[in-house]
Amino acid sequence: MNEIVEKKLLCDMITMYKIKAPELVRKARAGQFVILRALEHSERIPMSIGHLDTDGGILTIVIQEVGKSTSELATMKEGDTLCDVVGPLGIPTHIEKYGTCVLLGGGVGIPPINPIARALKEVGNEVITIIGGRTRELVIMENHFTDVVDQVIVTTDDGSYGIHGFVTTALEQLLDDDKKIDFIMCVGPVPMMRNVCKTTAPYEIPTWVSLNPIMVDGTGMCGSCRVTVGGETKFACVDGPDFDGHQVDFDELVTRQAMYKPQEKQSYDLFREKCKVGLDK
Repeated sequence: MNEIVEKKLLCDMITMYKIKAPELVRKARAGQFVILRALEHSERIPMSIGHLDTDGGILTIVIQEVGKSTSELATMKEGDTLCDVVGPLGIPTHIEKYGTCVLLGGGVGIPPINPIARALKEVGNEVITIIGGRTRELVIMENHFTDVVDQVIVTTDDGSYGIHGFVTTALEQLLDDDKKIDFIMCVGPVPMMRNVCKTTAPYEIPTWVSLNPIMVDGTGMCGSCRVTVGGETKFACVDGPDFDGHQVDFDELVTRQAMYKPQEKQSYDLFREKCKVGLDK
């Protein structure tokens, strides 16, 4: 259990892990997340589910090294066993036959829309995915969508691949072409989700966002993921992670996301220094 059966570097600092977790995979649904702990002394960190192989009992997650805990995970190899893989957690994405669904993913927000896209397609929706990254190298998992959804649109900030621009650029093109869209789901950096919601608001298209980026504890105990939705206080981990994006107070969300930046940097710097000392020896 919890064995890393495959580890693959997708691009610089972004790695895909396939983990043997049959019981978890059997119960998990699209939109949920898990909590990982690499080693006994490690911090618990919530991670989105990137794919569920129910036949093989394999959980896929994609991790970007941005701090101490994700960098510690990156030191683990195929055949290693994670100390904890807890889940599934969170409320699954609501799946029904909407009509035409557009799913937008940016960076490491691309993997979580994979199981959602598959679930929406299984119940008969037309599914369009828009995935984007700063450069071509940062557009990950495109091949996971091509045989599943009706259309895959790629954008890059620098124009090195696909449409030159952001995911909202491609979304605006669909809207300008009078494409009837019945449901939108967006997963990615908070500024990206905010801009998607601004784009769809005038059209009154139901637009949902996943607030995984602000989670810390993942169980509702720490309170760090408090967010105001429709004037009410919610917890991203236990009330979500999916919320109506047009109701989310993004100003508050941005402030809350930055609360622990100094501590996170200090922890990461200490970890890097420890690794450097180990290499020097």
